[in-house]
Amino acid sequence: MELPSNLSPDEASPEWMNKGDNAWQLTAATLVGLQCVPGLVILYGGMVKKKWAINSAFMALYAFASVLICWVGWSYRMSFGDKLTAFWGKPSVALDEKYLLRQAFLGYFPTATMVFFQFVFAAITPILIAGALLGRMNFIAWMLFVPLWHTFSYTVGAFSIWCPDGWLSKLGVIDFAGGYVIHLSSGVAGFTAAYWVGPRLNKDRERFPPNNILMMLAGAGLLWMGWTGFNGGAPYTASTDASLAILNTHVCTATSLLTWLVLDIAVFGKPSVIGAVNGMITGLVCITPGAGVVQSWAAILMGLISGSVPWYTMTILHKKINLLKHVDDTFAVVHTHALAGILGGILTGFFAVPKLCRLFYLVPEWERYIGLAYGLQTGRTSAGLWQMGAQLAGIGFIVCLNIVTTSLICLFIRLIVPLRLEEGVLQIGDDAIHGEEAYVLWDDEEKYEHTQVNSAYDADEYPSVVSKTLSELQMV
Repeated sequence: MELPSNLSPDEASPEWMNKGDNAWQLTAATLVGLQCVPGLVILYGGMVKKKWAINSAFMALYAFASVLICWVGWSYRMSFGDKLTAFWGKPSVALDEKYLLRQAFLGYFPTATMVFFQFVFAAITPILIAGALLGRMNFIAWMLFVPLWHTFSYTVGAFSIWCPDGWLSKLGVIDFAGGYVIHLSSGVAGFTAAYWVGPRLNKDRERFPPNNILMMLAGAGLLWMGWTGFNGGAPYTASTDASLAILNTHVCTATSLLTWLVLDIAVFGKPSVIGAVNGMITGLVCITPGAGVVQSWAAILMGLISGSVPWYTMTILHKKINLLKHVDDTFAVVHTHALAGILGGILTGFFAVPKLCRLFYLVPEWERYIGLAYGLQTGRTSAGLWQMGAQLAGIGFIVCLNIVTTSLICLFIRLIVPLRLEEGVLQIGDDAIHGEEAYVLWDDEEKYEHTQVNSAYDADEYPSVVSKTLSELQMV
């Protein structure tokens, strides 16, 4: 029997390619890309003090572009290529059509799709690190930090855990979609970098109100909905497990947000929208290591824990521990990403269902993946304890890796340019750094004429626009 013409293989659609899987993988990758640009760009831009809106958004935009060039230039194959060591692949380009059009190392789609899908995960990681550094890091230092950290830290974690040849992959660590590789890494690296960069101005640490909460919520919404592709794309196929992962992601996130909200009301007497966003983020992070390998009722329990434990450490414990008080972690990524990632990894080691692990991994040795709860239930306690031990080993490796590599990178950059901006620049913010401001009303014609950069309109080329704007301001 002949296949319909649209399903018949040809040179552009080889027999090994599944068109549905390829379409879903590209869609999932685009959703994750939208989490970065514009998601985190506008979330950062709206969540910081007005004078830091441009700088914060631009740090995210720069990181996205910078990582892509590194990714196709050398780092994709350091993360997923031929083995160099037990924790690193051989650097090489991913630009040749013969390489990009052949079947990916996993899944039924081209390597080009895999390169793009894994790129957006690599890109979001330094953007999350930026959340700990906003409001004082030298932008030139940031331009150096991103490619260096991506090359010498991210690729090591990705190869170790996600590449079939990685040592933690062989050990049996379960990290469904990046709880370790992305969130634990970014939380620890962000906190470590914040230590080396130094704090914001005292007045900024004491008062750092969002300049646009509605824009912050728009960015948070893109982040939440984009997680459909984040966790839903992890199985590399449009499968039942992908569907479960997506549902679990949203169930855990909603539970975590509501838990944080209830705690805010119970303790502080007011429902905080910023608190709700933090609860949303911790829920998204916590479910990520196990989204497709745990039951939906377990996702609710994970949401309760991710909405309460980081809430306690951020709002109560943070004020009692000297190290946490000393390090100026702007958006508290050590709580929202590092701690939530650790919780997710441990809870995955407890709740992972053997059948769901089989659906996800599709490997002959799937039986070794079993949560401790199911190990105790089925008499395979030693296997469950081994899984929990593997999860803890993965946590320890990622934490140590990022403390060491991030510190060395910061110390190296400090030899070239200052990590922290000068005091005078910190007082001014965006205008001193970029010659641009986020919210400019042309009420000062002289200032407009002497701006350091081009604006959207040129006064000589569009005199009517400038005159009209000035007139409207005078009327107000």
